[in-house]
Amino acid sequence: MAVAPYLVIIVVFSLSQVPAIKTWLTAVGGFSFRWPALNVVDPAGKQVGSQIMRFDHLKATGTLLLLSGLITLALYRIPFGRGVRIYGETLKVLRWTILTVSAVLALSFVMNLSGQTGTLGIALASAGGIFALLSPVLGWIGVALTGSDTSSNSLFGQLQVTAAAHTGLSPILMAATNSSAGVLGKMLSLQNLAVAAAAVGLDGSESTLFRRLLGWSLGLLVVLTVLVLLQTGPLSWMVP
Repeated sequence: MAVAPYLVIIVVFSLSQVPAIKTWLTAVGGFSFRWPALNVVDPAGKQVGSQIMRFDHLKATGTLLLLSGLITLALYRIPFGRGVRIYGETLKVLRWTILTVSAVLALSFVMNLSGQTGTLGIALASAGGIFALLSPVLGWIGVALTGSDTSSNSLFGQLQVTAAAHTGLSPILMAATNSSAGVLGKMLSLQNLAVAAAAVGLDGSESTLFRRLLGWSLGLLVVLTVLVLLQTGPLSWMVP
């Protein structure tokens, strides 16, 4: 029963990927719409596809997690009312994290559609081969500031690929580096530290956690940076 929530999540997400179920969830629980008052074209004069918003509310990760939570409530025989109260308390704890992630994702759309990301990528490409050293740091900083690997990838992913294309490095490697390095910065995110401290009743101890984790995070970042440098040379066969 201790691992039941994790098993439920595995089953629910696995079932959602079954072709027949996935198709049904997309057809019934999804729709697309054009974002109002937005008219952006690419250098060729064609409409940018990201202006079309796809809203898949049934197969979305959050919906599947909510379903998993309801199943877990039943397994643990927790009253529904109590489950709703716990859900509300969780939202209260995560309110600033949710706001931060949403704001960063919004910023990433603005930067990508306005060409800022591409411009920054070309500027960073002037570093040449040394960009392989900067790539992990960008990903690490992105998650350390936003608390979300998704937000960091949205914010810096296109930048990494653009810079890689102009420096002769592998775009796949640089995009993967952004995500991998981000995971190493996640432990230092103020939002995650606040949630972790609140979850175990240690409010106010975030600074202590930060000091204890800083060395580990930087050490792992150095290891990853060395691996990325090797993958740009002797270990390039590892990159698909």
